[in-house]
Order: sequence, then structure tokens, then C-alpha cells
Amino acid sequence: MLKKQMEKYIAENTLDNKIEFFNVDKEYVAKHQLITGDVTVVEKAFKFSAIERCVKETENLIREEDQNFLNESISYLKNHMNEFVYVESNAFEVIRVDAVVLELDDVFETYTALFGLKLQKKFGNDMKAYLDKHLHGDGAKYSVMFSNEDGLWDMNFALNYIEGFSEDLSFVEVYQLMYDFIFKMVEAVDEAQ
Repeated sequence: MLKKQMEKYIAENTLDNKIEFFNVDKEYVAKHQLITGDVTVVEKAFKFSAIERCVKETENLIREEDQNFLNESISYLKNHMNEFVYVESNAFEVIRVDAVVLELDDVFETYTALFGLKLQKKFGNDMKAYLDKHLHGDGAKYSVMFSNEDGLWDMNFALNYIEGFSEDLSFVEVYQLMYDFIFKMVEAVDEAQ
């Protein structure tokens, strides 16, 4: 499943013998020898098609933001606990994520990522096993629930329990950390089949 996503990405995004990859993508492509010939790999940067700050309680839009907002520290959410940040990016298509919401959980005071993951229902146990093993720390929390209506997993987990997370990271750095984590989870689910 991930291999097909990567092959599709390569087919659609190789221009003039160049392609952009995140490091985790590059490692996967090399491991599975998905690129042949003389293709130059360029470091990829996130590009977002939607960046919105919204009110948690009502989900009303506060403001659409530009890329510069995402250079702000994620601790922004600690100072604006009534808000969440919603983003969309084509980069998430490789890992089969639709969009991402980041917020600070009022009760547990953890930075939480919420998103939909397009994987079949049968992969639930493997995903949960991966989360149990790779979310570190006492009280590591997550929620995964399959939606028959949407055909995807509604997921959320506390970013605080991902290795490398710090509230000093910028939003962009957190999205990269999250992307890498989900990529490796999807890869592990693939390998478990």
C-alpha cells in the first residue's frame, strides 16, 4: 500500500529528472529501489494549501494564515488554548492523511494531532500495536476509531510522546515530525501483512 503510494508519487512528480523527497521518503525509496536511472533527489519542503486558525468550541474560522505563521512555535497553542490550527497539504497524500488539526488538550495539557487516515479497517490492530510501542512516556494517549461512513480511521494522539517532540519546535517542524511518525507506522503496518 505505501509502495503503491510512493510509486504514484514518483510517477506524478518526477520532472526534468528531479524529484523532491522528505528524508523518510528518500530512505524508503532507496530501501525498495523505486527509482531507477539518473534522477536527482531534492529535499522537499512542506507546502500548505490551507492554514486556518479556528475556535475549538464552535469550529468557526478566526483567520486564514500564510506559510509564515507556521514558523511560530507550537507553544502558540498554549497561549491560545481556545484555538486549533487546521492544515491541508498535498504532502500528506503519500501517507494517506486527509488534513491535520493541532491543538492543546485542555485536560491533559498535551499537544494533540487529529486527522483521518485512509487505511482499511483490517489494519487496526497493527496500527494500535505500533502506537503502543512507539509513543513513549507515562500516560501516552491515543485514540483510533474506524468510520464506516468515511472509510477511514479517525485518529488522534499526543505529540508529546513522540521521540524528538518539544514545544520549542515550530509548527512546520511538528508537521515534519508527525509525517515521519505516521510514515513509519504505515510502513510497519505494510510489513506486518
